[in-house]
Amino acid sequence: MTRPTNEALIMIDIQNDFCTGGALAVEGGEEIVQRVNAMQDDFAVKVLTQDWHPQEHLSFADNHEGRQPYELIDMPYGAQILWPAHCVQGTKGAQFHKDLKTDSADLVVRKGFRSHIDSYSAFFENDHSTPTGLCGYLRERGVDTVHMVGLATDFCVRFSAVDAAKHGFNVIVHLDACRAIDLDGSLKAALDEMENLGIKLAGEMVAK
Repeated sequence: MTRPTNEALIMIDIQNDFCTGGALAVEGGEEIVQRVNAMQDDFAVKVLTQDWHPQEHLSFADNHEGRQPYELIDMPYGAQILWPAHCVQGTKGAQFHKDLKTDSADLVVRKGFRSHIDSYSAFFENDHSTPTGLCGYLRERGVDTVHMVGLATDFCVRFSAVDAAKHGFNVIVHLDACRAIDLDGSLKAALDEMENLGIKLAGEMVAK
């Protein structure tokens, strides 16, 4: 361990459905696994997040008649992108990538398990008010700095980093250990928002 005990590594959604061949594959998603594994030895506090949707989740295009993936609809909590069905509870797609080290993680945070609301952030559902419990866990562990890696840079990593910063954590996003979807300019928007909030962007981003 080389990092102080007040720093945590948050590994976001490194799951089969976000890797090559998955239902919502992020280009090169599996390429980060080796880098993430190497980073784990540096941290005393390690957290995995796991997208964990019921089949009837309302963020799935299949559950809206006549709708197609990547369309935008209004939900009670705001705008919602409709996604292909992914990371369905208990399926192979929802499992962590087979090469990802998971045994040393202290906590696995499952998110998106409420059928009526999506959850990008590791800290809150997309209503920005329903907590996952991660904030309290980190505080009780004495963590004030979080290092974020995972999938995807412009969605779950972005929302997690923004929520962490807004709740007073120092945040470092390791771009070399993330990959992006980049849907209609979402990557640039994510990088701009994170920089504007004082989030440190470390490492070289891998071009698509």
